[in-house]
Amino acid sequence: MIQRIATLGTGPRLLSRRSSALRPRTDGLTPTVSVCPYCAVGCSQLVYTRDGRVVSIEGNPASPINRGTLCPKGSATAQLVQNPLRWTTVRYRAPHADVWEYRPLEWAMERIARRVKETRDATFVDVDAAGRRVQHSLGIAHLGGATLDNEENYLIRKLWAALGVLQVENQARI
Repeated sequence: MIQRIATLGTGPRLLSRRSSALRPRTDGLTPTVSVCPYCAVGCSQLVYTRDGRVVSIEGNPASPINRGTLCPKGSATAQLVQNPLRWTTVRYRAPHADVWEYRPLEWAMERIARRVKETRDATFVDVDAAGRRVQHSLGIAHLGGATLDNEENYLIRKLWAALGVLQVENQARI
């Protein structure tokens, strides 16, 4: 019987010392159950970490939604936070300039907030021509990306609605 198993290419006799010593990269790690951030499907993920860094992300076989599978984007979720090629500064090109400048993220966030406020203030309509109270701004629009989940889109919609912005769309719905 042992000889027959060996001829099939299976069994403990066929493992080398090196192969016997190998362990999965997630060995000894406890997974954290998470949800893929890319689309509205809500695939469940198992995220394995070691010393605060993501070691592996796999589909959760216990999930009735994805049954352990992930699409290519979901499989590459770790790249969102630990890709060595990820930009950590902002690229900015001034009007009529031909070169890009590196700027800190704080600078960009402040500039965006300031320009949103200026645009809203300049285009805000409290009452329309017929005398109806409309309280909106048609000078700003928002198009969300596919990496936003439903909760983020809900909060974004609430933010823009509070500012009177009417044109809010989400790519995950398109």
